[in-house]
Amino acid sequence: MDFGLSEEQEMLRTSAREFLQKECPRQLVRQLEESEEGHSPDLWHKMAGQGWMGLAFPEQYGGGGGTFLDLTVLLEEMGYSMLPGPFFSTVVLGGLTILAAGSEEQKKALLPEVAGGNAVLALALTEPAGRYDAESVVTRAVRDDGGYVINGTKLFARDAGIADIIICVARTGDSKNPEEGITLFLVDAGSPGIRCTPLGTLARDRQCEVVFDNVRVPETGVVGTVDRGWPSVADLLQRATVAKCAEMVGGAQAVLDMTVAYARERVQFGRPIGSFQAIQHYCADMVTDVSGSRFVTNKAAWKLSEGLPAAADVAVAKAWTGDAYGRVTLLSHQIFGAIGFTMDHDIHMYYRRARAGQAAFGDADHHRSILAQALGF
Repeated sequence: MDFGLSEEQEMLRTSAREFLQKECPRQLVRQLEESEEGHSPDLWHKMAGQGWMGLAFPEQYGGGGGTFLDLTVLLEEMGYSMLPGPFFSTVVLGGLTILAAGSEEQKKALLPEVAGGNAVLALALTEPAGRYDAESVVTRAVRDDGGYVINGTKLFARDAGIADIIICVARTGDSKNPEEGITLFLVDAGSPGIRCTPLGTLARDRQCEVVFDNVRVPETGVVGTVDRGWPSVADLLQRATVAKCAEMVGGAQAVLDMTVAYARERVQFGRPIGSFQAIQHYCADMVTDVSGSRFVTNKAAWKLSEGLPAAADVAVAKAWTGDAYGRVTLLSHQIFGAIGFTMDHDIHMYYRRARAGQAAFGDADHHRSILAQALGF
């Protein structure tokens, strides 16, 4: 297996890096963090013009015909630049779910809108239990008058406050097996009975509490098969986990680049601090973490792109990459010293994203448990 990038993927990475350096400098990221909107509609439409929203969709749905691995190349660059906005929610959590589980009518109606930058999607999955398993899904959808009525509360629904469509994971049946009786619904975000409340988060990534109070959804809003939606959620979680790992690899690479540049130019005791062995070893440890994270992430992404079983590889990627990104930012803080802890420095923005990424789609302990099960324990 060759995990090196193809010529087309190298071109994608280079063009994405150049575009984001110009259109999404860190100063803009800082400004958008403090703004009420949290993202730039102008930047969003420029990204759509680059073909990014439809990169991993087939051409018949207005996409670029790329693979999931191609998408992770792009996501790594987005992590490098800390791109704000609803790309992850719309494309990874929403678009790929519709592509995998939606009906032909749903794909034809929604995917071209996503690819064109004309629709924002969000996923409402996690609940107060805070877990990523079927047992924690207690939001109910009850059949009524040719459709369904949804009641329940979802937490940490990223970008739900600006979404046009919310994909809601709800329980439609009861069984001894909690993975049975789960259904996915496409819900118009403007439907009566939906209430979105912004949540203050470490990464300032516009997550919301979403309350469904007698929200009506037509039969055409069902994604996949009624009561058989959990396999689609499990597939979604694998792809979302690896996509998040790719973002974190990009962020860790940015921190490494900034830190090495600083160690070369910062003079202390009459010499660059990079000439001291302790600093050199810190940087070497950071390289090890970044390189290892990229390898396990690309391996998992390649397996998913090829349609191969990848549960263990996904777990390895998340268990390693989340902690590695945290280690890289902490070592960077040590090298930068006091200035790296100030709010005016960029390192703290990466640190906050590293901490948030560790928890997203299950922390390292969650994925270690998955690996233990794969080992037969």
